[in-house]
Amino acid sequence: MAGNREQTQNEPAASAAVVLLSGGLDSATAAAWAREQGFELYALSFDYGQRHRFEIEAAQRIAQWLGVREHRVLRIDLSPLLHSALTGTEQVPRGRSLDAMSQGIPVTYVPARNTIMLSVALGWAEVLGAANLVIGVNAVDYSGYPDCRPEYVAAFEKLANLATKAGVEETLRFRVHTPLIRWTKGEIIRYGTERGVPYQWTHSCYDPDSSGRPCGQCDACLLRIKGFEEAGLKDPLCYPKA
Repeated sequence: MAGNREQTQNEPAASAAVVLLSGGLDSATAAAWAREQGFELYALSFDYGQRHRFEIEAAQRIAQWLGVREHRVLRIDLSPLLHSALTGTEQVPRGRSLDAMSQGIPVTYVPARNTIMLSVALGWAEVLGAANLVIGVNAVDYSGYPDCRPEYVAAFEKLANLATKAGVEETLRFRVHTPLIRWTKGEIIRYGTERGVPYQWTHSCYDPDSSGRPCGQCDACLLRIKGFEEAGLKDPLCYPKA
């Protein structure tokens, strides 16, 4: 069993986890949860051609704060293949109501994004001998993405153990941890604040200006603002005045 091997300088601890770290509020909080569980963290971020790639810089700061053992930024331009408002020129929706956000799948959906990212994380985890994947998906306060639902996560975990050498040979039993999946944004923020997550370094906006300042009106900004209000806390980010 991989967990029974004596750790060397180049091997992860038996409790190692690969964390998908986008640089956003949710991923930073999920990573903080993983650290609190005692996992040794390997962080993975993606520069996939997103218009809000300020989040990569945020991920690098968060990774340093977490004290991860290793942080990889993988550059893979999805924009020529996967049409989305996040990777193309289509306008990002602004000013939508919570009811509108719950109706259908928005144009900011990137086809199969979480599947692509989790698959790469799975491959790295197998190489590392790490049985744990951590992702900050949420199925309560979100924009209706199909790859944020509990049934999707359960299906991917099953796939992970069917599609890998380590899974088939049962040297590892992969688990996909989604600690935030049933929490409201306010609950996520309260949890992270209690653990010192530096939310001033996170980036949530889908359509920032050229300096990285959040728009305050896209779905991600509105959900974040709502979350801080619910938590009774002040968002450390600055938004344009209405």
